[in-house]
Amino acid sequence: MGRTTQMRLVELMVLKQDIDRVIEFLGRKGSFQFEAHEQLSASAPEDGDRNGNADIFQQLQQIRVYLNIKDREDIEGCSLPSESDYQNEQKFAVSVEELKKKDTARSEAAKRVGDAYREALAFSNLKASYSELEHLSFLTLRIGKIDPSLVDELKFSVGNRAVIVQLGEDKSRILAASSKKGRFALDAELRKYGFAAMEIPKEFKGIPDDVLQSLKQQSEQAEMQFREITEERRNFAETHRDLLLHLLGVFSVAMQVHATENSLEATHMVYRLTGWIPAYEGKSMMKELDQLTEGRIAIRLYLPSEVPAVVSGHEKVPVQLKHGTLVGAFERMIFSYGSPVYGTIDPTPFVALFFTVLFGIMFGDCGQGLVFFLLGILMAKKIIKVGSWNKFAPIFMSIGVSSSIMGLLTGEFFTNDTLLDPFARFVTGLFGTPRSPILKMMPSSDPESIRNMFLFFGFSIAVGFVINSLGLIINIINQFSLKHYGEALFGKTGVSGAVFFWYVIAMVIRMAFFHHAMALYDWIVISVTLLCAAFGEPLARLVGGKHPVLENGLGTAVITGMVEILEVISSYFSNTVSFMRVGAFALSHAVLGYIIITMTNLVGGPGGVIIFLLGNAIVILLEGMIVAIQVVRLQYYEFFSKFFNETGREFKPFKFQYSA
Repeated sequence: MGRTTQMRLVELMVLKQDIDRVIEFLGRKGSFQFEAHEQLSASAPEDGDRNGNADIFQQLQQIRVYLNIKDREDIEGCSLPSESDYQNEQKFAVSVEELKKKDTARSEAAKRVGDAYREALAFSNLKASYSELEHLSFLTLRIGKIDPSLVDELKFSVGNRAVIVQLGEDKSRILAASSKKGRFALDAELRKYGFAAMEIPKEFKGIPDDVLQSLKQQSEQAEMQFREITEERRNFAETHRDLLLHLLGVFSVAMQVHATENSLEATHMVYRLTGWIPAYEGKSMMKELDQLTEGRIAIRLYLPSEVPAVVSGHEKVPVQLKHGTLVGAFERMIFSYGSPVYGTIDPTPFVALFFTVLFGIMFGDCGQGLVFFLLGILMAKKIIKVGSWNKFAPIFMSIGVSSSIMGLLTGEFFTNDTLLDPFARFVTGLFGTPRSPILKMMPSSDPESIRNMFLFFGFSIAVGFVINSLGLIINIINQFSLKHYGEALFGKTGVSGAVFFWYVIAMVIRMAFFHHAMALYDWIVISVTLLCAAFGEPLARLVGGKHPVLENGLGTAVITGMVEILEVISSYFSNTVSFMRVGAFALSHAVLGYIIITMTNLVGGPGGVIIFLLGNAIVILLEGMIVAIQVVRLQYYEFFSKFFNETGREFKPFKFQYSA
């Protein structure tokens, strides 16, 4: 049986000139778990984030939002920023700032001219006096005389801030229009060019058409310029997208490197790093670090048994489970319950096997299983992206295969129970009389069907017996490995409890199938093993040399033992019977499929197709989720509970992670 990965404690003494590159190396490698150390306040460096990387990163994030560029998802391929990265970031920030200013100016101009034109247009047909028009919210009008030779110069001077329209045949009179906010600036410019305001006749009404036309042209021109700057921003974003994402990555790394550096124990010249690494990484990591620092590093490796904090029990060695892609996909199921203790048996391969088999038994349909299998392939290829769930693609593929195999046995293909008949007859014909299906799940009044149903429930209990027994064996081996001899021999999940469980099962089989009666030796074995299981705690203390053996006195020990007797009997009974749900769910799945295909045939036509598709979709989504929950429950309460008496510490190595 495989055990947890062997670990080593490594101590690194790194010069200040190398610390950034060493931390970068550890973060990219992702196999070094830092130990917490108090920083030496009297001598630790106080450089902080020397190059303002955090501020740069935040500025880049603001630029990314402005340019409407999708953020990067990971930090793969990124390293510490080089000198050219700092220079490129400064040039890039300046370019973006110039683009922002141009964008803002044109946006404000488009809004100002547009507001003026819309208000003038609203009053164009209104026969109101000029004095009344002066009270418009956005528009300011000025009419007066000016030297015609200065008009062009005036227009250039006011630019987009106002509209200048020449009136009359001699062009010596003008009408100037600006926004209300710009009226003071307009008046100042008019005074510079000798503008003399005219007294407006009372009969002067409305807004002249040439003013409206000019305002319209300016509004259209401003809108066009705004669209141009929007397109320019879009093109700029597309052109500089890769540069921005690269800069976000490298400065994210820089932030994490300097944050880690500031938490380390250090003098003004040397940093001390200690942490756990997998033993198989030891030699290669030492060689790479030596090459990286050109020999300017001191490295020491320690066995867990050489670490005083571990020996005294104050610190737990981190636990890593190392597997291939398929079995590794089930690791999170282990750690979601708890971490195994370092040096104990790795239960992940058993979890992978049991989860796959149990799911397939309870969800037997060849077509629906193929859906899970296809979904797993699409997730593995990242054609379907569901965030962190993509790493569970192998699980979907494995349960898809097991469900399809069970479906071939029960003859179900998307709830259809006749489509696979030729396959069933071919297979059964190889061993005798052809029949279909190979394994009949649908109950009926036929005595053969009832007998098969009870046999299947018996098979479910047998599967439960195997899983429960394996959990007990794992616990016994673990306790002996940890030198907890008392716990290994006594208690509900020790040797005594296991022997009690196995002997009772063997006795029941002997009585049921061979018609044996209970003998005296049966009572002796059951009584002795049950008492050793029930009084496991004081017996374990006795074997372990702990005193007092009866912590709370004889009376308490007797009462506790009597309660434990009931607990041992009831827990083993419930642990075994609990697996009948495997057969129950397999049966309910067959019945549900029968209902769907029957309704499909009864309705027929388009309505039948809808029932068929909707029914299968509900089964795949809803029943698939329910079956998965039941399988997890069986693993947690019937398997894990046998050997997870204490939990270890999960190995969580330092690695760079991108976060906005």
